[in-house]
Amino acid sequence: MQSLLIEKVNYVLTQDQMPTSWYNIQADLPIQVPSLRHPKTGEVISPEEIKSLLPMALIKQEFSQERMIEIPEEVQRIYRQWRPSPLIRARRLEQALDTPAKIYYKYEGVSPSGSHKPNTAVPQVYYNKLEGVKRLVTETGAGQWGSSLAMACAFFGLDCGVYMVKVSYHQKPYRRALMEAYGARVVASPSNETDAGRAILSEHPDSTGSLGIAISEAVEVALQDVDTKLALGSVYNHVLMHQTVIGQEAMKQLELAGDYPDIIIGCTGGGSNFSGIAFPFIGAKLRGERDIRVIAVEPASCPSLTRGTYAYDFGDTSKLTPMVKMHTLGHSFIPAGIHAGGLRYHGMAPLVSHLMKLGQIEARAETQIRCFEAGIQFARAEGIVPAPEATHAVRATIDEALRCKESNQSKVILFNLCGHGHFDMQAYIDYMAGKLRDHEYSQEEVAMALAGLPSME
Repeated sequence: MQSLLIEKVNYVLTQDQMPTSWYNIQADLPIQVPSLRHPKTGEVISPEEIKSLLPMALIKQEFSQERMIEIPEEVQRIYRQWRPSPLIRARRLEQALDTPAKIYYKYEGVSPSGSHKPNTAVPQVYYNKLEGVKRLVTETGAGQWGSSLAMACAFFGLDCGVYMVKVSYHQKPYRRALMEAYGARVVASPSNETDAGRAILSEHPDSTGSLGIAISEAVEVALQDVDTKLALGSVYNHVLMHQTVIGQEAMKQLELAGDYPDIIIGCTGGGSNFSGIAFPFIGAKLRGERDIRVIAVEPASCPSLTRGTYAYDFGDTSKLTPMVKMHTLGHSFIPAGIHAGGLRYHGMAPLVSHLMKLGQIEARAETQIRCFEAGIQFARAEGIVPAPEATHAVRATIDEALRCKESNQSKVILFNLCGHGHFDMQAYIDYMAGKLRDHEYSQEEVAMALAGLPSME
């Protein structure tokens, strides 16, 4: 029997091997993703029509069909504080599972804010700074995105306002404290500060909030001030593209290991960390280079890919944002207050939804108790406590590794450990105390949430 003190292998890249361009999967799609639509007219929206929300540099990236887009040197300099991030062979987990599978994980918890989110926060703030923007406003669920944007705003000297989903505002006080330490102003959403928030509170005074509501509040504030723009941490094409530094690095690191993944796994809420790890590999598949299975794992309590409808919908509750075609539960959807706050968005990124439609990815939904069980098992084997969101990827990875054991197949599994759980220990306390409860939406609840979808072809 092998010693339990088995070596954990980290495949290290030097900083001069860090990607210098983002990968844009739109260049390799056989069918282009459906266009953005105007929230009032339903017509195809032009880049000029969203410049009140985003700087033109990001708008150009949103619509770009160019395969590789150069990362500005100033952004690269900040990336080098934590990039390239480690790729680790999870040998102790493999041994604990007694599986012939090889398990690798890309660890994004090494960033200063503890997750993958700075990969897009830094360039978003950089481009806004170049265009003279003074303040950014945003939403956040678990706080990974809000803390990353707050940090990036501190780096570039911009003010930062964060509307944090109320249930997470109370569940995750340390994430809120981190945002405030970086200089952000954090408000529990829905709030009395905006028309959108007041409208929700007048009808539902005890509302626990949603990412859709928090986005509505942030959009409303951005539209009222020419010096303020919106920043979003997921869903949009440019955001997903910024995250592809993860997968590009993983490709080089797996080459060092002499392996290539058979299966890639990522947790999915809006789609950013999943896209970051998977898109470069899916691009290679689309170009006919290598075949892979790609699995998106979402919460059973917010099942947009597995239970939602692929249709045009608004990105926010108040119908202020452009309509996008995506897998959605309806913009009025209010999720249960599960601890994986970053996965509680009503819709899935248009690019991820499009790839699902094309049959390039598969999806599954997991309940939170099974996910926390997997997170504990991973922590005891590998020493890293995953963020509640990341436990969904861990759960699917363990399940796939056990299937390899049953079938005696030695497959290579790669997953994105998108953040650590150091700010989420109350969730683990609740799990170990037996206080967590699973919630899966009935078909009736799903139908009610979808009843308000806009009528569009």
